[in-house]
Amino acid sequence: MVRVMATGVFDIIHLGHLHYLEEARKLGDELYVVVATDSTVRKIKHEPITNESVRLKLIEALKPVDSALLGYEDDRYKIVEEIKPDIIALGYDQIHDEAEIKEELSKRGMNVEVVRLEKFDYDLDGTRKIIRKIIDWWTFKKKMEEIEGK
Repeated sequence: MVRVMATGVFDIIHLGHLHYLEEARKLGDELYVVVATDSTVRKIKHEPITNESVRLKLIEALKPVDSALLGYEDDRYKIVEEIKPDIIALGYDQIHDEAEIKEELSKRGMNVEVVRLEKFDYDLDGTRKIIRKIIDWWTFKKKMEEIEGK
């Protein structure tokens, strides 16, 4: 059994997330997904739009996912030690450094392959792209209301 682990925020689920998890699942027999806690998201990205329990429930419901868990705030490698993956799949745009991950896992006596997945190119394949499109739509709508006198 080859166990694969993937991680992410998964704030607004989109096709980029689904592609990432489908590709990660192809690397092995079971896929464990670690969802970042709200406080972790605040530290590394932004204020989460959906809270961690909602994000976790959404990820658990996706077909490629065998198990979803919340990460830890104090030690991001603690969850890796618990899951014991054979492979860690990284998204093409995740900021994690493969060499740094391998080095830390090696220090902890873990031999885990780290794989960076290919880019998925779709119009709305990212949370920021979706938010930008909503803002653009809202701005356009308001401008049209001004022009049309509504």
